[in-house]
Amino acid sequence: MSITDPSPVRRRRGRGARERILKAATELFTAQGINATGMDQLTAAAEVSKRTLYQHFGGKDELVHACLREMEDGLLPPRVPPEMTPEEARDRLLAVLSWPPPDPSAPLRGCPFLNAAVEVPDPEHPVHRLAASFKTEFARRLAGLARRAGARDPELLGEQFALLYDGAVARSTALNAPGSGAVARSIATSLLDAALVPDARSAG
Repeated sequence: MSITDPSPVRRRRGRGARERILKAATELFTAQGINATGMDQLTAAAEVSKRTLYQHFGGKDELVHACLREMEDGLLPPRVPPEMTPEEARDRLLAVLSWPPPDPSAPLRGCPFLNAAVEVPDPEHPVHRLAASFKTEFARRLAGLARRAGARDPELLGEQFALLYDGAVARSTALNAPGSGAVARSIATSLLDAALVPDARSAG
């Protein structure tokens, strides 16, 4: 049965209900959006009752927030370890704009944090605030890599890379075509070359 199939299924008992709910919710929110996903569909996909779902999560907003928190670490650029070389930092920066081949059987859905910010537009809502916090940290991590790479103005380069990433992801989602990532990477390469101090550039 497809994860998006809303038809009733046998409920499972025992441990692991929270994990099943999070897994089903993440797949559904990613595939069809937050607002298009109903609680009946969620409980069917997770094979739990509504009572069980509400025992673990106070409501849909809390569930969305929890799903995003689960994804944070896997989607953020890496922190800069002490042993990272400038060459490795440059490679990591450009890797942010290198995406794996998309699944041809499914539409591109882009960044879940951008999607959540659009679907939950109130800037004071916890979900929107989490999305904004993620995007701030995303740029901060990129700035850390830029600093290790030897950029003159790492904060500016981090913001530039973050903007390239978000723009490429949004355009790829709208066009349902991944080509924007390659274009963004070519722009990023030029920005990185121009941003490096002479010594850092010659060391590459």
